[in-house]
Amino acid sequence: MSRIGKLPVPVPAGAAVTVAPDGATVTVKGPKGQLSRTLPFVTVAVQGASAVVSTTGDTQKHHACHGLARVLLNNMVVGVTQGHKRGLVITGTGYKAEVSGQTLTLSVGYSHPVVFEVPKTIKVGVEAKGTEVVLESADKELLGQVAATLRGFRPPEPYKGKGVRYSDEVIRRKAGKAGKK
Repeated sequence: MSRIGKLPVPVPAGAAVTVAPDGATVTVKGPKGQLSRTLPFVTVAVQGASAVVSTTGDTQKHHACHGLARVLLNNMVVGVTQGHKRGLVITGTGYKAEVSGQTLTLSVGYSHPVVFEVPKTIKVGVEAKGTEVVLESADKELLGQVAATLRGFRPPEPYKGKGVRYSDEVIRRKAGKAGKK
């Protein structure tokens, strides 16, 4: 039995967890939105102010998915109550970001601006004169995928640190050329 999987998921006031009759499809509603997901190899039971995840079998695949399903359910509950946030920092001369509606335009050293259409469920904001991008959403998986896509347009390079990086990411710098003697 998974140490993580056997922990109950606390459901705070204002959030509601409903389970479909199959026991694997879970819908979580809260003030920040609604999320739904089918969790394989497990069943979910709501007991009072918590949800308990249990496996449907005794194979290695069932045990492997037990902790994963519990963490996915917990991320859904946290997302609809508090929300998830991810920050990106843009470093480089002339590098900046602009937002208009759900369209994010990045100027990151190419001959053309990079235009990215942000999904409707993600709230995007630009701060600090266009060098910081803040993404907020209830869906942690989608939020991480969008942040990774934005970082992929210009990953940070190790010599000067130019590029798009996560706000909590540390770039290991290289010394570069030693120069003439």
